[in-house]
Amino acid sequence: MLCKIAIWVFLLLWIGAAFIFATGTFGWFEQPQDPLSGVFLLPLGFPWILAIELVPETAKPMFAVVAPLLNLAILAVFCRKMSGKNWRS
Repeated sequence: MLCKIAIWVFLLLWIGAAFIFATGTFGWFEQPQDPLSGVFLLPLGFPWILAIELVPETAKPMFAVVAPLLNLAILAVFCRKMSGKNWRS
């Protein structure tokens, strides 16, 4: 039960951070464009975000948004293994 809550909280934080990033990057809702709008994605995507120097310049914003997905997947696998459930059930 605690694992499900952790996954949902992480997912909501990720969606919120991605929304703030998109709002600041594209100036949605008449917000000024802000280069620091992606700062909330950094702790969610750590440690994968450290590999951003290996990514081409044009793909860096997308990598910053997708990096937390790796942590979410690891968390989901960990919770699945700890609960003893099969992938098919």
